[in-house]
Amino acid sequence: MSTRRRGPFVSVQIMSRWSNIVGLNVPIGGFLKKYRHVFDVFPHPIKRNICCKLTSKMKLLLQEESDVTINMELDNVKKIKKLLMISVTGTLHIHALRLIKQELGLPDDFRESILEKYSDFELVNLEIVRLIDKDDLDEDLKVAEVEKWREKECTEKWLGEFETKYAFPINFPTGFKIKAGFKGRLKEWQRLAYSKPYEKEGVFRASTRGGIERFEKRAVGILHELLCLTVEKMVEIERLVHFKKNFGIPVNFRELILKHPGIFYISTRGCTQMVFLREAYCKDFLVSPNPVYVIRRKMLDLMLLGPRNTRELRSQREVKESVVDDNDHHYQNQNQNQNQNPRGVIRDDFVISILEKFDDNDDENKK
Repeated sequence: MSTRRRGPFVSVQIMSRWSNIVGLNVPIGGFLKKYRHVFDVFPHPIKRNICCKLTSKMKLLLQEESDVTINMELDNVKKIKKLLMISVTGTLHIHALRLIKQELGLPDDFRESILEKYSDFELVNLEIVRLIDKDDLDEDLKVAEVEKWREKECTEKWLGEFETKYAFPINFPTGFKIKAGFKGRLKEWQRLAYSKPYEKEGVFRASTRGGIERFEKRAVGILHELLCLTVEKMVEIERLVHFKKNFGIPVNFRELILKHPGIFYISTRGCTQMVFLREAYCKDFLVSPNPVYVIRRKMLDLMLLGPRNTRELRSQREVKESVVDDNDHHYQNQNQNQNQNPRGVIRDDFVISILEKFDDNDDENKK
């Protein structure tokens, strides 16, 4: 939001108005103090009001993420193609793709840089994209990620096709209680045939044997494939609703996920529920990290630093922002006046005290 204004910074007072928009449920002053390695708070040189901008480290990581996203353009094209191939109508709402663009690793301008750029896509109208020649595509695109696991199981564990053709990797959480008869039902479900994500959907009737189970297993396969296409193998459950009609799976995603704890995992933080692909993680880290994930982990590490090492970072910033023709003379004056505030250098303690006033004002307004 700050980039839409005149400069790469914004006043803290205006940021406090964005709390509801970004879902921030804590005072803005405390939030900025908590993540000092991400946000740089300073008084405006002319208006003297308190402003905020991104730190140089955070800007560098954001630029790296943007560069990697541009370099992975062809991979992003394949992701959109695969999602359109899963769709029973061969179309998707651009709004649905926009909701999970961060999860898929798509650029912010994916409509212009991908959908309008490549002839494989056709914009039916302003909000619907269609895949041209859905049947005349590379056969590799029609192979789901779970198929690679099944092939690996056959070659490495010498399992027969009957055991792996329709199976999914199962990893139950620690302490999961297995009830009597559960293993037998799971073994039958693993062998149950279903229409795979890139196959034409078969006609399953509830009155037929295993009709509902086959239909639900297809939904599991589609959700599994969608998570495999994401950067961090996770997506917000609420946003999956926008794909139900196009994917032809009118089921309750949350109930479906809870029925298969060995495949999916739900994480709840506040009012947001995220679904993770359990097989993709090992001790909170991706088993096969991708370039975008690596950069986002660096961003997370920067956030987890919290307010630590702020004095060291402040001294580095003072050296960079101070403009002195004679460097030797500058360092000599800095050593002699350690306890003084040089002209043009911003004191963090002064800014922090003002941020605390913002928190006090927010509390008084709530009262």
